[in-house]
Amino acid sequence: MHHHGGGMLGPFSLDSALTWSPDWPFLVGCLVALGLYGAGVVRLVRRGDRWPVGRTVAWLLGVLTVVAVTCSGLNDYGMVLFSAHMMQHMVLSMLSPILLLLGAPITLALRALRPAGRGRPRGPRELLVALLHSRYVRVISHPAFTIPLFIASLYGLYFTPLFDTLMQSRIGHLAMMVHFLAVGLLFFWPIMGVDPGPHRPGHVMRILELFMGMPFHAFFGVAVMMATSQLVTTFNMASAPPGTDLMADQKMAGGFTWAFGEIPTAVVLVALVFQWAKSEQRQATRIDRAADRDGDAELAAYNAYLASLEKRGSRPAQAG
Repeated sequence: MHHHGGGMLGPFSLDSALTWSPDWPFLVGCLVALGLYGAGVVRLVRRGDRWPVGRTVAWLLGVLTVVAVTCSGLNDYGMVLFSAHMMQHMVLSMLSPILLLLGAPITLALRALRPAGRGRPRGPRELLVALLHSRYVRVISHPAFTIPLFIASLYGLYFTPLFDTLMQSRIGHLAMMVHFLAVGLLFFWPIMGVDPGPHRPGHVMRILELFMGMPFHAFFGVAVMMATSQLVTTFNMASAPPGTDLMADQKMAGGFTWAFGEIPTAVVLVALVFQWAKSEQRQATRIDRAADRDGDAELAAYNAYLASLEKRGSRPAQAG
């Protein structure tokens, strides 16, 4: 099995990983994702609404990270080298989802899609709202589901023959990449808390959820680094670039996995602390406002008391 360009790949290097080599399903998917998001933003702006530039930038970067790992030489090496595959896996499951979620696509869709008029059949907006409220989405976005899924996507895939089976076909490779992205999006969706979803855990809970998944991730990387035998065997034996030390490559894959887990954790923590500070500030403002009102409350109560006296006095007159 060799990559779709035909012929053998040269040694794996930064240069060879950065060559343009489009994987059409991903390229088309990414262009559609950019187009739809852009159309949503344009519609809001035309309507006179604001949409934060930062969100658009985050979405653009998120889509670009997907393009970078699926439409480059890295994707070709990902078919034959464990280290290259792990790089794809890490970016798609831990970096792209965070950036895409910071782009708040669900919020944008809910604001950009027009509600169907009364008496009209349900439009896309109503279907999206129904989906967000469905039991199905409530289950698949629940931490009790996403955290085990996130962990199983590592251990269940690489420590069983499943990986070798999937790697023997382009469809299997494609399915894995889509799976990594989907699992990452599900895992980080409630944690990032940017977009509405069925689960809105508080800030402390979200930080806990984040840290519940990460040690498994680090441990997996260390386990791969320390392994004395080859974990994944069939797919890279025949087609790895000539002169590849497969054990060294496996160590590199483990090291990358272990180190990479820290990056998204840091990004998410910074985002969470910012959100937290903002919500605390909002709460403080609310309390201040309430205190200002309390001063007026006594006056208002006194006025109400006077009014009630007047009413009582004038009631017989009204009755007569």
